Amino acid sequence: MNCNIFLDRKLHYISYAAVYLAGFLSAKAGLNYLAAVLLAAEALFLFILNFRETKNLVDFRGLFTLAWVGGEGIACMKLSRLQSEWETMTWLAFFLIYFCFNLGYDFWISRTSGKENEELKRSESQAAKVLMCIMLLAAASVGCFLLEAAVVGYIPLFDSAPHAYSYFHVSGVHYFTISCILIPALSVLYVRLVPQLRKKSIVALAIGNSIAAAIPILCVSRFQLLFAVGFAAVTYLMLYKKITWKMIVGLIVVMVPLYVMLTVARRHDVKYLNGIFEMKNSKMPIFITQPYIYIANNFENFNCMVQQLTEHTMGLKMLFPVFALTGLKFVFPQLTSFPLYRTKEELTTVTMFYDAYYDFGIFGIIVFSLVLGLAAAALLRWTFRNRNPVTYLFYGQAAIYLGLSFFTTWFSNPTTWFWFGMTLVMYWFIGYQGKRKK
Repeated sequence: MNCNIFLDRKLHYISYAAVYLAGFLSAKAGLNYLAAVLLAAEALFLFILNFRETKNLVDFRGLFTLAWVGGEGIACMKLSRLQSEWETMTWLAFFLIYFCFNLGYDFWISRTSGKENEELKRSESQAAKVLMCIMLLAAASVGCFLLEAAVVGYIPLFDSAPHAYSYFHVSGVHYFTISCILIPALSVLYVRLVPQLRKKSIVALAIGNSIAAAIPILCVSRFQLLFAVGFAAVTYLMLYKKITWKMIVGLIVVMVPLYVMLTVARRHDVKYLNGIFEMKNSKMPIFITQPYIYIANNFENFNCMVQQLTEHTMGLKMLFPVFALTGLKFVFPQLTSFPLYRTKEELTTVTMFYDAYYDFGIFGIIVFSLVLGLAAAALLRWTFRNRNPVTYLFYGQAAIYLGLSFFTTWFSNPTTWFWFGMTLVMYWFIGYQGKRKK
């Protein structure tokens, strides 16, 4: 095994350990802003180092660094009354998460050397199958959405009840309803595979992407809309490796009004949100407080669990996708009826590593982080060495999950595995060549 990669990255490990210790001591001394600056600056420093090595803006390690270490820095500011001083065990867990992820990542990279494949080649036959997948996903999403609307009796966007979006689902069917969020990324892949777009293809793509935008808006789901856009953006950067300021500004101009509109449609006014967030500075604008809480409070919920958890669940928490997708949660509800430790009832999001600690404590954190690092590096290698273009869709989804590792337990979420499953079906369909004639 080639161990040079560990030596080459010693600057990353030493820098992270030193700055993290300084941040920990600063926070314990009550210097929250100093701790926040140290960790946020370290996240940016490590991201820049990683980008200089990989030349990839959406590299797994770089995204995870910004999300996890940077997220800790933001949380350390303690701008909300809901936040408290973290337990020493919480600090240790957060440190080991990033450290062990990198150990697993570097271990896999060190044992799998070799050059990457050339850039994705254009293929009319594969492009035709991609377009077929787009239209099938669009049709399935529309059909299932209409079925859910008929069964539930309303459409969230036009319903005045608070949290109407939370109850808009039919078990099993809703997975297909929201599968339309895969369409924008598939569209990027299609455009990359064809030498020139035809009028029929343009019409088909316009219909598919309109559906991919309309259903999240009708469901009043900000996450689904942001995921669809983010997934497409990652796929674009992987395939074209370029981005301009005009693209960034254009994306912001379109997405910010949509995000605000969906927030209003959820019947969440400023007074309601400020009441939940309990910011120390009540005059702070909502466009700052909302993203701040959506990042910072997840780390606080982890700390609440460390403080209040009385016994570990020995793997049952992380097996929720199995219980959900097989229907066992309805037969044996006790398998999934575990309390969620959080700072406030309305703020339910947690970090990706919440369930790992819930199940096995600090041992679960170490093992899960190592495995996650190994899996990320393995997927990276596989993506660039496989000739099937759908591998970029696997990469794009994983990149989103790592880039939002502070937000929720993606890998304990059945929807994650359903989307991966659908991508696997498309991988087989698009890559299948059939029997060759002699």
